Amino acid sequence: MAIGKLYIGRKVRALRDQIKATQAQFAERIGISTSYLNQIENNQRPVSAAVLLALAEKFQIDIGELSSGEDDRLLSALSEALADPLFAAYEPGLQELKLVVQNAPGLAHALIASHQAYRRTSDELASLDDRLGRQPGAGETTPYEEVRDFFHFVDNYIHALDLAAEQLAAEIGLGEGERPGALAAHLERRHGVRVVRAEPGDETLRRYDPASRILTLNAYAPAPTRDFQTALQIAQLETGPLVETIVSEAGFRTGEAEEICRIGLHNYFAGALIMPYQPFLKAARLLRHDIELMAVRFGTSLEQVCHRLSTLQRPGLKGVPIFFARIDRAGNITKRHSAAKLQFARFGAACPLWNVHEAFEQPGRIIRQLAETPDGARYLCLATQITKGGGGFRALQPRYAIALGCEISYAESFVYADDLDLKSRAAFDPIGISCRICERTRCPQRAVPPLKRKLTIDHDRRGALPYEMG
Repeated sequence: MAIGKLYIGRKVRALRDQIKATQAQFAERIGISTSYLNQIENNQRPVSAAVLLALAEKFQIDIGELSSGEDDRLLSALSEALADPLFAAYEPGLQELKLVVQNAPGLAHALIASHQAYRRTSDELASLDDRLGRQPGAGETTPYEEVRDFFHFVDNYIHALDLAAEQLAAEIGLGEGERPGALAAHLERRHGVRVVRAEPGDETLRRYDPASRILTLNAYAPAPTRDFQTALQIAQLETGPLVETIVSEAGFRTGEAEEICRIGLHNYFAGALIMPYQPFLKAARLLRHDIELMAVRFGTSLEQVCHRLSTLQRPGLKGVPIFFARIDRAGNITKRHSAAKLQFARFGAACPLWNVHEAFEQPGRIIRQLAETPDGARYLCLATQITKGGGGFRALQPRYAIALGCEISYAESFVYADDLDLKSRAAFDPIGISCRICERTRCPQRAVPPLKRKLTIDHDRRGALPYEMG
């Protein structure tokens, strides 16, 4: 895969500071002039392929780490914030935004947080929320949003937890499709915790009684769900100090955000335990990301497989950069992560032209789509419907669609791309991120006008939309 121009001055400067070298010493070590290094560190010039190779050779650095999607995620969030009419008088160019992201990421994060606070306050005013002005913290980012952003900006990969889960999986002897009883046996052997099934009619998914040391699981939950909840109990009992360190270093503003993050970290460990990193990555490559075969191989659900695929970001051992999302029938994105260039909208619904919405119309099928976003990037998109819950005919069974995909340059790693024409421009559907920030002017599925386009109304002419965009 060809690498475009890389402006990684902040990362190069951090590496030089880490080894306590002057610019002259560092430049000599990688074989360039001091002036060239100075320009690289100030993002005035991109790094060449020769410099990348020298950095990799001299400092044992993964080139993929230097060209990771961290800046793409921050750039997407910043661009969406600045698309708000609040900033109508300021229209920065793409290069200007890249300079901010590359040189002052802290400032970019602060602006995004401020914009979230502004939107929250505006929403409360619009709905005449009588709490406004009487509750402390009105207008601040919600604890849930704060935790969501924490996982987003660490690339949904927690290195220390992932390594600990992989080590424990090896100790327990968890293998592909060989898990039945191993998790429960470990709980009883190491912690004296016995796993039992709930009585019929008890709808609780999981309940732990520390006094009796009994873990009760829903009798009608699918096997992958029961396994995950057992692994989650192991996480709560064995990862306390590690989780507390991660939460403390994250610097959340409220205790509520800390508690939500603890849940997320325990869930992360559970997924990493039942799908250990290196065996899972090996299987993904061998099976060419056939999610149904991987679910059978690891005894998991499709959602668990897709979510785990989006976390394969270990330095020096990365998987394919994948985007993953879970969407309900109303279009709400209830889970999201992208290690790819594609970044989901932080506000508003997803693009109606995206194939994920079709999954509800064709349950049981994996729907494929070749898609192109307004920036010209192309993707292989997969979607399928999943059903949660169990318990019989009268039980509630929430339905979701899950979406998974990658940039088209990685499509050959997926079995789903085998008979698709990846070279034909006509094969790619035009999609956006969300209507409020999409610049496509002729989209018949547009729900709302873009935030920063002037509208023209012609009362004597009507096209697909009741307005034209200037």
